[in-house]
Amino acid sequence: MNRFIPITARPEAARTARRGIAALVAFLLYAYPLLMVLAAWELAGWADLVRPLFLPRVIGVAQQFWVLLREGEIIDPLLVSLYRTFLGLAIAVVAGVMAGLLMARSKWVHWFLDPLISVGFPAPKIAFVPIFTLWFGIDHISKILLVAFNCVFPMIVATYHGAASVSRVYIWSAEAMGTSERAMLHRIVLPAALPHILSGIRVTVPVALIITFTTEMIAGGGGVGAALMFAQRFFQTPTVFVYILVMLATGLVFDRAMLVLRGRLIPWQDESEEA
Repeated sequence: MNRFIPITARPEAARTARRGIAALVAFLLYAYPLLMVLAAWELAGWADLVRPLFLPRVIGVAQQFWVLLREGEIIDPLLVSLYRTFLGLAIAVVAGVMAGLLMARSKWVHWFLDPLISVGFPAPKIAFVPIFTLWFGIDHISKILLVAFNCVFPMIVATYHGAASVSRVYIWSAEAMGTSERAMLHRIVLPAALPHILSGIRVTVPVALIITFTTEMIAGGGGVGAALMFAQRFFQTPTVFVYILVMLATGLVFDRAMLVLRGRLIPWQDESEEA
Protein backbone atom coordinates (compact mmCIF):
# COMPACT_ATOMS: atom_id res chain seq x y z
CA MET A 1 0.00 0.00 0.00
CA ASN A 2 2.96 2.37 0.57
CA ARG A 3 3.49 2.68 -3.19
CA PHE A 4 0.25 4.67 -3.43
CA ILE A 5 1.37 7.33 -0.90
CA PRO A 6 2.91 10.36 -2.62
CA ILE A 7 6.62 10.64 -1.98
CA THR A 8 6.26 14.26 -0.83
CA ALA A 9 3.80 13.20 1.88
CA ARG A 10 6.24 10.85 3.57
CA PRO A 11 8.74 13.50 4.80
CA GLU A 12 5.84 15.66 6.00
CA ALA A 13 4.39 12.76 7.97
CA ALA A 14 7.82 12.05 9.44
CA ARG A 15 8.23 15.69 10.48
CA THR A 16 4.78 15.67 12.08
CA ALA A 17 5.65 12.52 14.00
CA ARG A 18 8.95 14.00 15.16
CA ARG A 19 7.22 17.18 16.30
CA GLY A 20 4.68 15.11 18.23
CA ILE A 21 7.41 13.09 19.92
CA ALA A 22 9.37 16.25 20.73
CA ALA A 23 6.27 17.86 22.24
CA LEU A 24 5.61 14.76 24.34
CA VAL A 25 9.19 14.68 25.60
CA ALA A 26 9.09 18.40 26.41
CA PHE A 27 5.84 17.92 28.33
CA LEU A 28 7.24 14.99 30.30
CA LEU A 29 10.37 16.96 31.17
CA TYR A 30 8.25 19.94 32.24
CA ALA A 31 5.79 17.84 34.26
CA TYR A 32 8.43 15.51 35.72
CA PRO A 33 8.47 17.13 39.21
CA LEU A 34 4.68 17.08 39.35
CA LEU A 35 4.57 13.44 38.29
CA MET A 36 7.10 12.58 41.00
CA VAL A 37 4.94 14.32 43.63
CA LEU A 38 1.86 12.42 42.45
CA ALA A 39 3.78 9.13 42.51
CA ALA A 40 5.01 9.79 46.06
CA TRP A 41 1.49 10.77 47.08
CA GLU A 42 0.00 7.57 45.68
CA LEU A 43 2.78 5.45 47.19
CA ALA A 44 2.17 6.96 50.64
CA GLY A 45 -1.52 6.12 50.40
CA TRP A 46 -0.93 2.65 49.00
CA ALA A 47 1.53 1.82 51.79
CA ASP A 48 -0.86 3.16 54.48
CA LEU A 49 1.74 5.66 55.67
CA VAL A 50 -1.01 8.26 56.11
CA ARG A 51 -4.63 7.68 57.06
CA PRO A 52 -7.04 8.21 54.11
CA LEU A 53 -8.94 10.78 56.20
CA PHE A 54 -5.88 13.04 56.01
CA LEU A 55 -4.44 12.07 52.63
CA PRO A 56 -6.58 10.00 50.23
CA ARG A 57 -4.94 8.12 47.40
CA VAL A 58 -4.54 9.83 44.03
CA ILE A 59 -6.73 7.26 42.32
CA GLY A 60 -9.48 7.94 44.86
CA VAL A 61 -9.28 11.66 44.22
CA ALA A 62 -9.42 11.03 40.46
CA GLN A 63 -12.50 8.84 40.84
CA GLN A 64 -14.19 11.47 42.98
CA PHE A 65 -13.33 14.08 40.37
CA TRP A 66 -15.26 12.19 37.68
CA VAL A 67 -18.20 11.68 40.03
CA LEU A 68 -18.39 15.38 40.84
CA LEU A 69 -17.90 16.31 37.19
CA ARG A 70 -20.82 14.13 36.10
CA GLU A 71 -23.02 15.60 38.82
CA GLY A 72 -22.18 19.19 37.89
CA GLU A 73 -20.47 19.84 41.22
CA ILE A 74 -17.32 21.19 39.58
CA ILE A 75 -18.36 23.18 36.51
CA ASP A 76 -21.21 25.12 38.16
CA PRO A 77 -19.22 26.30 41.22
CA LEU A 78 -16.22 27.05 39.02
CA LEU A 79 -18.29 29.22 36.69
CA VAL A 80 -19.60 31.16 39.70
CA SER A 81 -16.05 31.73 40.96
CA LEU A 82 -14.75 32.74 37.53
CA TYR A 83 -17.64 35.17 37.05
CA ARG A 84 -16.78 36.90 40.31
CA THR A 85 -13.05 36.81 39.59
CA PHE A 86 -13.03 38.28 36.12
CA LEU A 87 -15.77 40.84 36.62
CA GLY A 88 -13.86 42.19 39.62
CA LEU A 89 -10.62 41.98 37.65
CA ALA A 90 -12.15 43.87 34.73
CA ILE A 91 -13.23 46.68 37.05
CA ALA A 92 -9.73 46.81 38.55
CA VAL A 93 -8.02 46.84 35.15
CA VAL A 94 -10.17 49.65 33.75
CA ALA A 95 -9.92 51.77 36.89
CA GLY A 96 -6.23 51.00 37.43
CA VAL A 97 -5.18 51.79 33.86
CA MET A 98 -7.10 55.06 33.85
CA ALA A 99 -5.69 56.11 37.22
CA GLY A 100 -2.13 55.09 36.31
CA LEU A 101 -2.20 57.02 33.04
CA LEU A 102 -3.59 60.12 34.73
CA MET A 103 -0.98 59.89 37.49
CA ALA A 104 1.78 59.81 34.89
CA ARG A 105 0.38 62.78 32.96
CA SER A 106 -0.93 65.01 35.74
CA LYS A 107 1.04 66.12 38.78
CA TRP A 108 -2.20 66.97 40.60
CA VAL A 109 -3.63 63.52 40.13
CA HIS A 110 -0.30 62.07 41.21
CA TRP A 111 -0.31 64.33 44.31
CA PHE A 112 -3.81 63.17 45.24
CA LEU A 113 -3.48 59.41 44.56
CA ASP A 114 0.10 58.71 45.61
CA PRO A 115 -0.54 58.78 49.41
CA LEU A 116 -3.65 56.62 49.00
CA ILE A 117 -1.73 54.03 47.00
CA SER A 118 1.19 54.12 49.43
CA VAL A 119 -1.20 53.17 52.22
CA GLY A 120 -3.51 50.83 50.32
CA PHE A 121 -1.06 48.83 48.22
CA PRO A 122 0.87 47.08 51.03
CA ALA A 123 -2.15 46.77 53.33
CA PRO A 124 -3.45 43.19 53.99
CA LYS A 125 -6.72 43.75 52.17
CA ILE A 126 -8.05 40.28 53.00
CA ALA A 127 -8.80 41.81 56.41
CA PHE A 128 -11.62 43.74 54.72
CA VAL A 129 -13.61 40.54 54.07
CA PRO A 130 -15.86 41.02 57.14
CA ILE A 131 -16.48 44.66 56.20
CA PHE A 132 -17.37 43.92 52.58
CA THR A 133 -19.56 41.01 53.69
CA LEU A 134 -21.35 43.26 56.20
CA TRP A 135 -21.87 46.02 53.65
CA PHE A 136 -22.71 43.99 50.52
CA GLY A 137 -23.81 40.54 51.77
CA ILE A 138 -22.47 37.11 50.90
CA ASP A 139 -23.53 36.99 47.24
CA HIS A 140 -21.71 38.19 44.12
CA ILE A 141 -21.34 41.89 44.87
CA SER A 142 -19.09 41.57 47.94
CA LYS A 143 -16.74 39.15 46.18
CA ILE A 144 -16.57 41.20 42.99
CA LEU A 145 -15.85 44.45 44.81
CA LEU A 146 -13.28 42.81 47.07
CA VAL A 147 -11.46 41.41 44.02
CA ALA A 148 -11.51 44.85 42.40
CA PHE A 149 -10.27 46.46 45.63
CA ASN A 150 -7.34 44.04 45.86
CA CYS A 151 -6.34 44.18 42.20
CA VAL A 152 -6.68 47.88 41.44
CA PHE A 153 -3.51 48.89 43.31
CA PRO A 154 -1.11 46.62 41.36
CA MET A 155 -2.74 47.79 38.12
CA ILE A 156 -2.28 51.46 39.03
CA VAL A 157 1.38 50.94 39.92
CA ALA A 158 2.13 48.88 36.79
CA THR A 159 0.38 51.35 34.48
CA TYR A 160 1.98 54.37 36.12
CA HIS A 161 5.50 52.99 35.77
CA GLY A 162 4.82 52.02 32.16
CA ALA A 163 3.41 55.43 31.28
CA ALA A 164 6.10 57.32 33.19
CA SER A 165 8.85 55.44 31.36
CA VAL A 166 7.75 56.61 27.90
CA SER A 167 10.60 58.35 26.15
CA ARG A 168 10.36 62.12 26.45
CA VAL A 169 11.41 62.38 22.81
CA TYR A 170 8.10 60.83 21.75
CA ILE A 171 6.17 63.17 24.04
CA TRP A 172 7.99 66.29 22.83
CA SER A 173 7.61 65.27 19.19
CA ALA A 174 3.87 64.74 19.61
CA GLU A 175 3.48 68.06 21.44
CA ALA A 176 5.43 69.87 18.71
CA MET A 177 2.96 68.47 16.16
CA GLY A 178 0.02 69.81 18.15
CA THR A 179 -1.24 66.46 19.47
CA SER A 180 -3.99 66.85 22.04
CA GLU A 181 -3.66 65.31 25.49
CA ARG A 182 -6.39 62.76 24.72
CA ALA A 183 -4.69 61.69 21.50
CA MET A 184 -1.36 61.59 23.34
CA LEU A 185 -2.75 59.08 25.85
CA HIS A 186 -4.45 56.96 23.20
CA ARG A 187 -1.77 56.89 20.51
CA ILE A 188 1.54 57.17 22.38
CA VAL A 189 1.39 56.66 26.14
CA LEU A 190 -1.02 53.74 26.27
CA PRO A 191 0.72 51.64 23.55
CA ALA A 192 4.12 52.32 25.14
CA ALA A 193 2.81 51.28 28.56
CA LEU A 194 1.12 48.14 27.23
CA PRO A 195 3.93 45.72 28.24
CA HIS A 196 3.74 46.94 31.84
CA ILE A 197 -0.05 46.78 31.80
CA LEU A 198 -0.04 43.17 30.58
CA SER A 199 2.52 42.25 33.23
CA GLY A 200 0.30 43.88 35.82
CA ILE A 201 -2.68 41.87 34.60
CA ARG A 202 -0.65 38.68 34.79
CA VAL A 203 0.22 39.49 38.40
CA THR A 204 -3.37 40.32 39.33
CA VAL A 205 -5.03 37.27 37.76
CA PRO A 206 -3.78 34.85 40.47
CA VAL A 207 -4.45 37.51 43.11
CA ALA A 208 -8.04 37.77 41.90
CA LEU A 209 -8.47 33.99 41.99
CA ILE A 210 -6.99 33.79 45.49
CA ILE A 211 -9.28 36.53 46.79
CA THR A 212 -12.35 34.93 45.24
CA PHE A 213 -11.64 31.44 46.58
CA THR A 214 -10.66 32.79 50.00
CA THR A 215 -13.73 34.96 50.44
CA GLU A 216 -15.94 32.06 49.35
CA MET A 217 -14.27 29.87 51.95
CA ILE A 218 -14.72 32.49 54.67
CA ALA A 219 -18.10 34.00 53.86
CA GLY A 220 -19.79 31.29 51.79
CA GLY A 221 -22.20 32.26 49.06
CA GLY A 222 -21.40 29.51 46.55
CA GLY A 223 -18.41 28.94 44.33
CA VAL A 224 -15.46 26.56 44.55
CA GLY A 225 -14.27 27.91 47.90
CA ALA A 226 -17.66 27.43 49.54
CA ALA A 227 -17.96 23.92 48.06
CA LEU A 228 -14.55 23.03 49.48
CA MET A 229 -15.50 24.19 52.96
CA PHE A 230 -18.82 22.31 52.80
CA ALA A 231 -16.96 19.10 51.95
CA GLN A 232 -14.45 19.73 54.73
CA ARG A 233 -17.20 20.08 57.34
CA PHE A 234 -18.40 16.56 56.53
CA PHE A 235 -14.85 15.13 56.34
CA GLN A 236 -15.17 14.37 52.61
CA THR A 237 -11.43 14.48 52.12
CA PRO A 238 -11.29 13.26 48.48
CA THR A 239 -13.76 16.00 47.55
CA VAL A 240 -11.64 18.57 49.38
CA PHE A 241 -8.57 17.53 47.40
CA VAL A 242 -10.57 17.64 44.16
CA TYR A 243 -11.47 21.27 44.75
CA ILE A 244 -7.91 22.12 45.78
CA LEU A 245 -6.60 20.64 42.53
CA VAL A 246 -9.29 22.50 40.57
CA MET A 247 -8.08 25.75 42.12
CA LEU A 248 -4.46 24.95 41.27
CA ALA A 249 -5.33 23.97 37.71
CA THR A 250 -7.42 27.10 37.21
CA GLY A 251 -4.54 29.33 38.25
CA LEU A 252 -2.11 27.49 35.98
CA VAL A 253 -4.43 27.63 32.96
CA PHE A 254 -5.05 31.35 33.21
CA ASP A 255 -1.39 32.14 33.84
CA ARG A 256 -0.46 30.25 30.66
CA ALA A 257 -3.28 32.04 28.85
CA MET A 258 -1.87 35.40 29.89
CA LEU A 259 1.55 34.43 28.53
CA VAL A 260 -0.02 33.46 25.20
CA LEU A 261 -2.03 36.70 25.09
CA ARG A 262 1.07 38.74 25.82
CA GLY A 263 2.96 36.96 23.05
CA ARG A 264 0.16 37.73 20.58
CA LEU A 265 -0.23 41.40 21.52
CA ILE A 266 3.45 42.34 21.89
CA PRO A 267 5.46 39.58 20.20
CA TRP A 268 8.48 41.86 19.81
CA GLN A 269 9.14 42.18 23.54
CA ASP A 270 9.92 39.54 26.11
CA GLU A 271 8.65 40.08 29.66
CA SER A 272 12.19 39.98 31.03
CA GLU A 273 13.17 42.94 28.85
CA GLU A 274 11.08 45.42 30.78
CA ALA A 275 12.92 48.04 32.72
